[in-house]
Amino acid sequence: MALEVSTVITKPFDGQKPGTSGLRKPVKVYMEENYTENFIQSMLTAALGDKLKNSTLVVGGDGRYYVKEAVLKIIQMCAANDVSKLIVGKDGIFSTPAVSHVIRKYETDGGIILTASHNPGGPNADFGIKFNCSNGGPAPEGVTNAIFEMSKNIKTYKTCPKLTMDLSKIGSSKFKIAGHEMVVEIIDPVADYIAYMKELFDFNSIKKLLKGDGCPKLDILLDSMHGVTGPYVKKIFCDELGVDPKSCVNSNILPDFGGLHPDPNLTYAANLVNELKKGKHGFGAAFDGDGELLKTSPFFHRVAHANKKEFFEVPTGWKFFGNLMDAGRLSLCGEESFGTGSDHIRYDYENCESGPAEKMMEVLFSFIGDQCNIGKDFTEQGKTYKLKKADNFSYTDPIDKSVSVKQVVLKPLIEIALKISQLPQLTGRSAPTVIT
Repeated sequence: MALEVSTVITKPFDGQKPGTSGLRKPVKVYMEENYTENFIQSMLTAALGDKLKNSTLVVGGDGRYYVKEAVLKIIQMCAANDVSKLIVGKDGIFSTPAVSHVIRKYETDGGIILTASHNPGGPNADFGIKFNCSNGGPAPEGVTNAIFEMSKNIKTYKTCPKLTMDLSKIGSSKFKIAGHEMVVEIIDPVADYIAYMKELFDFNSIKKLLKGDGCPKLDILLDSMHGVTGPYVKKIFCDELGVDPKSCVNSNILPDFGGLHPDPNLTYAANLVNELKKGKHGFGAAFDGDGELLKTSPFFHRVAHANKKEFFEVPTGWKFFGNLMDAGRLSLCGEESFGTGSDHIRYDYENCESGPAEKMMEVLFSFIGDQCNIGKDFTEQGKTYKLKKADNFSYTDPIDKSVSVKQVVLKPLIEIALKISQLPQLTGRSAPTVIT
C-alpha cells in the first residue's frame, strides 16, 4: 500500500536566512512546530527547482542533538516531494567533507548536512541545516537567497508522516508513495571517504613515519572532541595506520559533545595543549564538530613554495575554493575559525557606536599606509615584536576574475594590534567588542 502525502498548512518564520554555512539556530528554535519543516521545504523547492522531482540527495550530520529527528523529517519530506533516492549515513552520521565526496562520487543532485559546525551541541545549544550543491560545495549566495525568499512566503509543506525506518541498519529500503517510489540507502559514512583518502595520500609512507621505520617513532595525540570525526579518526589512524587507540581520545560521538565545545582552539582544546606540553608527543590535533576545518598558517606558503606547487590565499567564503577546485587548480584547501591573528580583523559593533569604530578603522588604514612603520619594534607585556608586514589584502579570482578587497585590514601577525588600533582611546572600551 502506498504511503499518503500530507500537505500541511503553515506560516513563515522570521530570520530563516542561511549563509554558506547554512541556518544555525538554537535547538529550541528548530524544535518549534513547523520550523524545521518550513526550512526543509524552502530548501528543497528553492535549491533544486525543476530538478527536485526524481532527484538524488545525500543526507547526514555531525551527531549532535536533534540530528536523528531531523534526518527522519527530511526523509519523510523528500518522499512527499518526489525525490527518487536518498543516500543516508548510518545513524544519520556524516562528516561534512564526507558528504561532499559522496555527492561527487555518486553524482547526486546535492546534499543536506545537519550541523552547526563548531558551535556547542545539546538541547540547550545549537543546531544547523545547510545545502551542498551537485559539485559538493556549499550553496552559493544565489541559492541561499532563493531559500530565504521562499521561507518568507511559504504557506504549505508536504510530508509523509507515516514513513519510518531504522537508521542504524545498513542497506536499501524502497517506499511506495502516491505516484512514485523512493529508495533510501543507508551506507557506512566512513568507507567511501577512507577509500578516497587512500587515493590522495600515501598511507604506506605515513605508516612508516608513525612507526619509526628508519627514523624515530612519531607519537601522536588526536582529539575528536566527541564530534563526528571520531569514527573517521579510529578507522584511518588505528585500523589503517596502526596508531595505538589510546592516542585517539574523545572518539565516541555524543549529542552534546560530552559537554565540550568542539571548536579546537587554545581554550576549548586546552587538555590537548597541556598534554603536548609534556613533550611525549611529536604531533597533536583536535577536530571541530563536523570535521571541516583545517588549521592554516604561513607554513603552507613555505611548503608549497618548496615543492613548487601553486598556492592561493583567498578571502573568507567557500566560493573561492569551489572556483579553483572546479577549474582543476586546487587539490587541498583549508578554512578555520581559530586563526593565527589578532582581535582587530573585522567589525562587530557590539555595545558601541559605529562612529568611533569607523574612526578606529581610519587610524588603522592610515597606519598600514605609512611604510615607515614596517620594521619598527613594538613592546607589549615585556616582549618586543617587529612589524614585518602590513597591507590591505585584496584578491583577484583567477577563474572568474572577480576582485575582493578590504578582507583583512592588517596582517602583521603581532600581539600588539590592540595598541596599534587605539581601541580604548577611540571607543572607550577596555575589551575587544568592536573587533573580533
